[in-house]
Amino acid sequence: MTNNDAPFMQQPYDVIVIGGGHNGLVCAAYLARAGRRVLVLERRERVGGAAISEEVFPGFKFSVFSYVVSLLRPEIIRDLELPRHGLHILPLESTVTPLPNGDYLAQWSDHDQNRRELARHSLRDAEAYDEFGKLMHQMARAVKPFLAMTPPDPTSLAPGDLMGLARVGSHMRGLGRGQFHALHKLLTMSSADYLDEWFDTEALKATKSASGIIGTFLGPRSPGTAYVLLHHYMGEIDGVFRAWGFAKGGNGSVSAAIAAAAAEHGAQIRTSAPVERVLMENGRATGVVLDNGEEIRAKVVVSAADPRRTFTQLVGPSHLPSDFVAAIERFKFRGSSAKVNLALSELPNFTCIPGTGPHLRGAISISPSVDYLERAYDDAKYGEVSRHPYMDIVIPSMIDPSMAPPGRHVMSIFVQYVPYHVNGGWTDARREALGDSVINTLAQYAPNIRSAILHRQVITPADIERMVGLSEGNIFQGELALQQMFFLRPVPAWAKYKTPIVGLYQCGSGTHPGGGVMGASGRNAALAILRGRK
Repeated sequence: MTNNDAPFMQQPYDVIVIGGGHNGLVCAAYLARAGRRVLVLERRERVGGAAISEEVFPGFKFSVFSYVVSLLRPEIIRDLELPRHGLHILPLESTVTPLPNGDYLAQWSDHDQNRRELARHSLRDAEAYDEFGKLMHQMARAVKPFLAMTPPDPTSLAPGDLMGLARVGSHMRGLGRGQFHALHKLLTMSSADYLDEWFDTEALKATKSASGIIGTFLGPRSPGTAYVLLHHYMGEIDGVFRAWGFAKGGNGSVSAAIAAAAAEHGAQIRTSAPVERVLMENGRATGVVLDNGEEIRAKVVVSAADPRRTFTQLVGPSHLPSDFVAAIERFKFRGSSAKVNLALSELPNFTCIPGTGPHLRGAISISPSVDYLERAYDDAKYGEVSRHPYMDIVIPSMIDPSMAPPGRHVMSIFVQYVPYHVNGGWTDARREALGDSVINTLAQYAPNIRSAILHRQVITPADIERMVGLSEGNIFQGELALQQMFFLRPVPAWAKYKTPIVGLYQCGSGTHPGGGVMGASGRNAALAILRGRK
């Protein structure tokens, strides 16, 4: 939803938000809800950023980039009344991991069914699974308050920072010794090592550890990936942690609902309005200049773009302290994820579970073992696309039939590892070779997939950067590594959504608490701006 045809106010806005991705829209909605005059400027012809739905091929509708809903914060859904604005989340109730020997591992939403399935592979794992789930639920609840917190600067003696550090310390002391030790492990260990302490079944460890590598250029045995596992465990739908769903109409409906809420509160949204630079006067941000030369003034400018794009392109290093610029240049992106979208004439027929069944209404994970994932990472470390990649697959048309024509289907394949800096650079031929590798890997488990493909779209990290402006194609606007989290995201001393430029704020996933279709960065930034303006 946009207001392109509405008359734009001539007087200065209170706030200009650069970027109409989900975080920019959330920030705008909260500011407009508080009575601020807000203008959102989106360079593309539609809002949503990486959370969009498009009819890529006639009759076939895709969530082109991001494709599932889990991390979107419940307080945002509640505060902005997103269901009233069209958000409808349909549950993904299973994950099936096909195995090379023709067997499979399934994880079901039904507790008893899931326990029987795990016991089929390991009685010990079936016993441990409930305890593991209980602990991860506790850890998710322990970390949840930090998602809505403006990170305090531990080197500052300012009252607000001291109070913030006191709240952090009080919260950590309240966890108890056992939970504190468990959280420390999750913050420092690799996902594979952490899961080794719990389970025996390789496919179970691999499928769960895959959640620790998404959006990172790290392998499952790399320290710090256990936290990324927990980050994805914080997905919450209707109060249930680790619940994943599909937005009816695709992820574009998430962005559309947020945009509608923002517009209802008075925010104006302008598409096809690329910002060339932030307007600076006497060291202060006073508005923006569009590509066509148009100047628009505002008291506050908020960038939903990633830190590199914000500071090296929209602002420019000459306006910033040299140590800050150096820290931004060290901020790691290293995109490693690709997307393959398929239009199908028929459903895939998996050898391990032939025919149509409930397994096709959940996720299919190509992650048979931790070694499989680690070898895929080994390829990428040396600048090559993984020969046998990790893939997370959903068939949205099985959940929402409106995504494809009758009798046809769409398949969404998240692929890792696909390095942004690939040897020889990205060419059309290299992109198609990536698509072939994905199809060849999938065909080992669903042999009919080749003949079922009507159309395919292959999106590399370089394409993600070009299409939606995410530096190096990193889906989190910067890796979720230990040195880039909480009060270090994006750089030390500047993790509170403010910037060294007076009147300029950040609200994208490059700020705390990070990526995914979460919206927390946008909400936190809006609250910080409102506190600052008071």
